[in-house]
Amino acid sequence: MGRARRMPPAVWGWRRSPLRRRVDIVEAWVVLTAWLLAVAGGLPAGLGVVGAVERSLDLQRAERRAVAAVLAQDAADSKSPQAVDSERVWVTVRWNAPDGTVRTGQTKVPAQTPAGTLVTVWTDRRGGLTSKPVTHQEAQIQAALVGVVAAMGAGGTVLCGTWAVRRGLDRRRMTPWDEEWARIDTRWGRKTG
Repeated sequence: MGRARRMPPAVWGWRRSPLRRRVDIVEAWVVLTAWLLAVAGGLPAGLGVVGAVERSLDLQRAERRAVAAVLAQDAADSKSPQAVDSERVWVTVRWNAPDGTVRTGQTKVPAQTPAGTLVTVWTDRRGGLTSKPVTHQEAQIQAALVGVVAAMGAGGTVLCGTWAVRRGLDRRRMTPWDEEWARIDTRWGRKTG
């Protein structure tokens, strides 16, 4: 004798069967609509986020400039508690801002770099220290990853809502069974639950 395959309740709504109930049809439509909304909502959300992240990172690359700076102290003398690792330490550097003023700040350099050495630092459009901008390829990878997360979040939100609706439909589906069981149970003269 072959084993009967168990189908999820949402599939019952699409098959003709004397056991199919109205709630099964509703659930089938809810599941289909949810998947369509998850794809139709998640895809534009992901693509929109990809575009926004790429524009933001392109703007960073356009605004940030590499500037020559001079170490104001020996890196070996820097006993910074913020040491990145044993080979790189934070030291004070000086550079000229776009308006001509001399600025100072901290950057990471190799541990044995002497004072007066020229190093490259990255500044924003106002001349303040900032991090090195990401490359175009890195920007594309970051944008794609953030877009995937956004698409999954939008689609996941729809699917979580669908799960809540299906839970309500399950309760509605079980109510007639509970009533029938209570009627049959008392007819036998005893209560099982």
